[in-house]
Amino acid sequence: MHQTAFRQRIRKSLAKESLQSALDANAERRVTGRLNAFNSLPDWRERRQQAHAIRAEVIESLDAYLEQFTLNATKNGITVHRAKDADEAIKILLEIPKDSPHKGKSESFASLGDLRGENILVAKSKSMVSEEINLNHALEAKGMKVVETDLGEYIVQLRNERPAHIITPAIHLRRDDVGKLFHERLGIPYTEDIPTLTNTARKVLRDVFLNADVGLSGVNFGIAETGGICLVTNEGNGRMVTSLPPVHVALMGMERLVRNLDDLAIMLSLLPRSATGQKLSVYTQIIHKPLDGQQRHIILLDNGRSRLRNSPLKESLYCIRCGACLNACPVFRELGGHAYNSIYPGPIGSVISAGLFGSEFVPLAQASSLCGACKDACPVDIDLPKLLTRVRAGQSPIPDLHPPITGLSSLSTLFLKTYSRIATHPRLFAVSQKFAALGTFLLSPFDGFVRLPAFTGWGYSKDLPRFARKTFRDKWANMQNDVPPRKANEPLNDQEKSPAAPPPQSDINRVAQFIEEFTRVNGQVIRTTKTDITGRVMGFLRSRNLDRIHLEPNVLDEDALRKAGINVSHEVDAAIHVGVTKAICGLADTGSVLEADGAGGKLFASLLPEIHLAVLHESDILPSLENALHLTREFKSAVFITGPSRTGDIEMSHTIGVHGPGEIVLFLVA
Repeated sequence: MHQTAFRQRIRKSLAKESLQSALDANAERRVTGRLNAFNSLPDWRERRQQAHAIRAEVIESLDAYLEQFTLNATKNGITVHRAKDADEAIKILLEIPKDSPHKGKSESFASLGDLRGENILVAKSKSMVSEEINLNHALEAKGMKVVETDLGEYIVQLRNERPAHIITPAIHLRRDDVGKLFHERLGIPYTEDIPTLTNTARKVLRDVFLNADVGLSGVNFGIAETGGICLVTNEGNGRMVTSLPPVHVALMGMERLVRNLDDLAIMLSLLPRSATGQKLSVYTQIIHKPLDGQQRHIILLDNGRSRLRNSPLKESLYCIRCGACLNACPVFRELGGHAYNSIYPGPIGSVISAGLFGSEFVPLAQASSLCGACKDACPVDIDLPKLLTRVRAGQSPIPDLHPPITGLSSLSTLFLKTYSRIATHPRLFAVSQKFAALGTFLLSPFDGFVRLPAFTGWGYSKDLPRFARKTFRDKWANMQNDVPPRKANEPLNDQEKSPAAPPPQSDINRVAQFIEEFTRVNGQVIRTTKTDITGRVMGFLRSRNLDRIHLEPNVLDEDALRKAGINVSHEVDAAIHVGVTKAICGLADTGSVLEADGAGGKLFASLLPEIHLAVLHESDILPSLENALHLTREFKSAVFITGPSRTGDIEMSHTIGVHGPGEIVLFLVA
């Protein structure tokens, strides 16, 4: 990547008013949502430091944890592959469907506009690792049909573009862009109504899920102690591709490990809050084994991570891909992801891209003000400004790079070397500040900005601000004189006190908190008793004119249901509109319910229908995720459900109901 080409893309991005508006809206919502979500976690600073320590320990002893993870996953019946680079990963993935007894399932696959199935159909959930190895293109070159099923990813795939953001792939598009795209590619009447556009994608992609030969997903975390994997999604497509196709392949960067379920609980308390402003994502999946009749594979990808781990940029491997640094970065919110021309944009992308992909990405580190907003936003406390300066200094682990490419002009390099010499001598630095303030004032006496020639590196897109007449050192000295000294034994004020630990919950408080949180995430609660539960469910079905349900066995009185004219099925059927399950437990602090595999296809009853009815006993409500994660060890696949499926991929508009149920109703049994 030549510096000039990067500058051209910067100018192009700055000239797009619609892009600026979209990026501003995303940043404001994401940052506000993140702050509000962390307000409900009084000890988030301590958790952040714990998360940093966990990631540091895993990366330091990565070989040992990879061996433990591989051994346990293999014991669980999952086939684990190691890939040193993109070519190896693609070769492995091409071989997997050949061994499947279900090969060719999609030969009767119906037409889907321009995405037509012929031989092997791959339904793909969002995966940055797959973007990293250019997987779609490689599979399609071999005759496979690959369909992105995340709404934002699906939109950019139809446009033949890369994602513009780690979390919000279509952040750069407006609703009219999507309306025109769906009109041209899917043949629907032009509309800008976001729920209509979302429902169109749901209908098209439902056939993909039901007919796919292979489901392909990423991995948020691998759990070394259990050999399981965790996926965090909101739309329901992640659950679809991991459970419906006969073959599931999970692509995982080899650094994405935690040691155990306790570590995972820490990460899950931070990741959704940082990424989307949620206490817990709609679907938090824990997968330990293949489902009945299913093959499950994990591909552990290196692709330069070992080299990065042994470099000054090692800390970048702590990243959990939340996108918070992109939303906080004042540079990214003006440029967007496409200006970086890299799989991973923004502050973390500027480091990872240079570390993994080569010297052409080193100039990306210049697109940073080093203000530190990215470090403040990072849920695992990665020191991104430090890493960016290391990239600028040519410390990325790129072989045979002589001399190092830093992206700085000669004059800028001379200036920075001079500055570093002066800054290491406090008295000399204080004197230089006064001279600098006088010099910049003389050069620009009116508007406060000094415009330097383009060859300095400052003239093409940004100005040098005039130095303040009074230095921070002087202002600080004056402030200290104005603050009276604290008296001995003087109590702390409210702002100085650490947040108090929450009081222990009573059962009554726990139930009330659960109901409040469940309602807050767009769920509906109907309170009932054990003897009345079947009657209350029948009343709900009559109110909706529904007479057919997918029912988990031994939850309701099936004889009473049939006498009332309600057709009960225990088989997976995508045409049924209501699924009824018994939740294993509820989480008071997030309003989540835990579902898992079992008799009667109960996982599918909570996923495929438009309406999910869950039965939960009050005694099964636990305080938080930490208290419930250990329960997932018993199951092949389990999922914490926090409200109905949702998306914000079109103009950040909150839309309920995507691939999973659009409605969840809880019958809470006293």
